[in-house]
Amino acid sequence: MALRWNSTMLAVFQAAGVSAPAANRLGAIVQAAVFDAVNGIERSYTPIHVQPAAPDDASPGAAAAAAADEALSHLVSGQGTLLDAALAASLDSLADDDAQAVADGLTWGRNVAGQILAWRAGDGFSAIPPDYVFSTAPGQWQPTPGGSGAPRFRTLATTTPFALTSPSQFRPSGPPALTSDGYTRDYNEVKAMGGATDSARTAYQTQTATFWQVDTPVAMWDRVADTLASDRHLNLLRTARLLALVNISIADALIAVFDAKNAFNWWRPVTAIVNADLDGNPNTAADLGWLPMLVTPYFQEYPSAHSGVSSAAAVVLATVFGDDTSFTVTSAGLADAERSFSSFSDAVAQVADARVFAGFHFRFSCDDAAVMGRLTANQVMATLMLRASD
Repeated sequence: MALRWNSTMLAVFQAAGVSAPAANRLGAIVQAAVFDAVNGIERSYTPIHVQPAAPDDASPGAAAAAAADEALSHLVSGQGTLLDAALAASLDSLADDDAQAVADGLTWGRNVAGQILAWRAGDGFSAIPPDYVFSTAPGQWQPTPGGSGAPRFRTLATTTPFALTSPSQFRPSGPPALTSDGYTRDYNEVKAMGGATDSARTAYQTQTATFWQVDTPVAMWDRVADTLASDRHLNLLRTARLLALVNISIADALIAVFDAKNAFNWWRPVTAIVNADLDGNPNTAADLGWLPMLVTPYFQEYPSAHSGVSSAAAVVLATVFGDDTSFTVTSAGLADAERSFSSFSDAVAQVADARVFAGFHFRFSCDDAAVMGRLTANQVMATLMLRASD
C-alpha cells in the first residue's frame, strides 16, 4: 500500500506541475503521515510526530491509504479525480479484510494526516520573506535569464526542518575566493562544458544534463526506493519507514541548502562568466555572449540543491541496501530515459556532472552540497523512526 500511494503522490505532483523545491518538501509531509499512521498501529518505531493511539485491530493498509489521500488532498489542489480513483482501488484491495478494521484504519489514517498537516503548516515555508537587497558586487547573485525579481524559494532557508536542529546546522564554509586556484579551475570547467554553444561536452554529457533536470529529484529517487523495496519484498511498515527516511532527508537537505544559498548569495555561472573582468582574477576571461546549456534556476548558486538532496537520498538507500547496490534511475520527462548504476555514490557523482554540464553550477558547489546531504541523511537516520524499546 505504501508503494501504491507513493506512486500516486508522484503522479499528483506531476499532474499538478508542482515545482521541484515544493515537491521535495511536500513528499516529506506525505510520507511522514503514512509512516506515523502505519507505525501508530504496529508500534515498532518511535513516531515522527503523532503518538500511537490507533485501535489495536485497525488495518495498517487502510491507515496508509487514508493518510496519504488526506495529506495529498490538502496539499495539492485540483487532483480529486486522481485521488478518488486511487482510494477506490486501495479499498478494493482491502475488500476481503475485516470491515471494522478497515474503517478504524481509515479513521486513524485521516487523523494522523490532519495532525501532520497542522504541524507542518507552521513550518515557515509559506511566510512572507523580507525584502531582498540586490547587489552588483563580484560574487553576489544577480537576476539570470529566464526570471525577474528576487530569487525564488527564499523561505526554504528559514523553514523548520524535520530532523536538523536548525537550517544552518550543516552550513558549509562557503565558496572559494574569486582569485583562488579552486575557483579558477571550476570557473573554466563550467565555462568550457556548460555553454549553450561551442561546448566541449559530448552527446552523452549533454543527455546527462537533460536527464537530471527534466524530472524532480523526489520523483527520481522515490522510484528507485520503490523498486528496491519491491524487489526485496519489504513489508508495509519497513517500506513506509524507508520512504519517510528518503523523503525527510531530501526535505531537510533542501532546507539546509537554501539556508546556505541565502547566507552566501553566490552568483550563477552565467553572471560570473559575463562579469569575469570584475572578479580580480587574471585567469578567468569574460565572455559577454555566454549562456548556459539549460535555463538557470532562478535562485542563488551555492550550494547545489540537486546535489544536496540526491546525496541525502542516496545515503539513506546505501545505508539500507548497501552502496554497491545496482539500480536504475528513470526520468519521467524523457521518453524511455533511464540510467543504470552499480553504486549510489556513482549516481551522486553523475548528478554533479549534470549540473556542471547544464551550466548551472560550479563543481565546488556540487561537492559541498553532497557533503551536506550526507550529514543531513545521517542526522535523520540517527534521530527519527528509531526502533522502539521492548
